Amino acid sequence: MDFKKHFMTAWKSTLEFIVPLILMTLVMIVVSVVTIGILAPVTMAGYMQSILLMVRDRREPKIQDLFSEMRLFFPLLLFGIIACIITSIGFMLLFLPGLLILIALAFCCLYMLPLMIDKRLGIIEAIKESYSMAVSGNIVEHIIVAVLFFGISAIGSSFLLGSLFTQPLATIFLLSVYDEKVS
Repeated sequence: MDFKKHFMTAWKSTLEFIVPLILMTLVMIVVSVVTIGILAPVTMAGYMQSILLMVRDRREPKIQDLFSEMRLFFPLLLFGIIACIITSIGFMLLFLPGLLILIALAFCCLYMLPLMIDKRLGIIEAIKESYSMAVSGNIVEHIIVAVLFFGISAIGSSFLLGSLFTQPLATIFLLSVYDEKVS
């Protein structure tokens, strides 16, 4: 896998559509904070759908795209609650089991949202397919993609304004890799 190509695609696309991406990211963050995180997964799904269309068709992202995947509200809410409970139990046992559960979720579910929005899969099918994509081929490449995605997002999250620039960059990078894997 050519990581440089994916990163350059993400960088060029971010610069090309910088204003709509910043506005869309800002609205997604505000909606997530105002709804105490309840709408965060659904708006992230709409965010990814809009960016996937941008990566594939060069379509300009729009703020209203954030709410285009509301059909996923209950499945993602249920998944979030179950993941939170399992992770909490892991952290209650000791720190290490909770951390291992988080790493396993990140590893197995990295492509879950793109699969749900792109191929219209249900949550169980999307998790299975995401896991299959993760372990097929070179696992080290998948780990590098996950580390880069979460690393870029985390670096930007450490500053309020940083998220407005790094979240689109990280998401475009992930969806560029996803698009290569499914095509």
